[in-house]
Amino acid sequence: MGIFSDVLLTVDYDRTLTAPDSTIPERNLAAIRYFMENGGAFTLNTGRSVPMAQSLIDVVPTNAPLLLYNGSAAYDPKTKQFLFAHPIRLDLWETVERMQELLPNLTLEVQGIDAHYRFTENPAWDALCDHNHCPRGFAQPGDDLGPFLKIALYGELRDATIASLYDASEQELQEMDEAESLLNAHFGEHCIVYRACTRILDVHAKGVSKAKAARLLQQKLGRQWLVCVGDGENDVAMLREADFSYAPADGVVADRFENVCNCADGAIADVIYEKIPEILKKCP
Repeated sequence: MGIFSDVLLTVDYDRTLTAPDSTIPERNLAAIRYFMENGGAFTLNTGRSVPMAQSLIDVVPTNAPLLLYNGSAAYDPKTKQFLFAHPIRLDLWETVERMQELLPNLTLEVQGIDAHYRFTENPAWDALCDHNHCPRGFAQPGDDLGPFLKIALYGELRDATIASLYDASEQELQEMDEAESLLNAHFGEHCIVYRACTRILDVHAKGVSKAKAARLLQQKLGRQWLVCVGDGENDVAMLREADFSYAPADGVVADRFENVCNCADGAIADVIYEKIPEILKKCP
């Protein structure tokens, strides 16, 4: 038993654990190791998939199953098994075809268990996957891509980084807002749409959320307190559901939750070194 043994800490990845340039402050990594050494359960709670998370496993120390696909699944990288998963209850190929008809100007991908898949030639998308060390493939109607957990739709891919998709012109913002409305109108009965960042839309099974995934994992691990950290709109439900929640001071939702320092300065370290000890003093 350690001083943090009652706590599950789940954190968003991009611009929460990482700085805006996608690097991870060393201060965060040192704090996470300290937290786990003293009994805390730590994991990521991210929109990223199993394929995209593979490159993070050796970089980010964790000791609890990863919460992936915006809460659609909990995945244990040690056993390579799902603790739970919530597939979309629609036909994959009918859904892909309809989305391409509705939104031909967006890049559409299906995020599978082993790889991300595209359906047309797209060198910019290939570069994005390669930059993120994500296995990729070309799929055709009828191919078996495994469990149907997530579709992502991207605005213009200006370079190979996720970070570049946080920027948008007024016209692009309007186009993404319209795309989000279209997706909700046509698929809202069975799916939920998250704005992962300014120019990424994520589509998941109805009812899926980072909040529900975090709470379920807390219960399975038997931890008393759920502490969550996030920066974006897709983190709001998680932050509201947590027993204690925090946002980097430069996060999109920083005006709605208690702040720690900017993400580049080690927001997760602030939570571990300052906020959680305060919680444990108040709530022994």
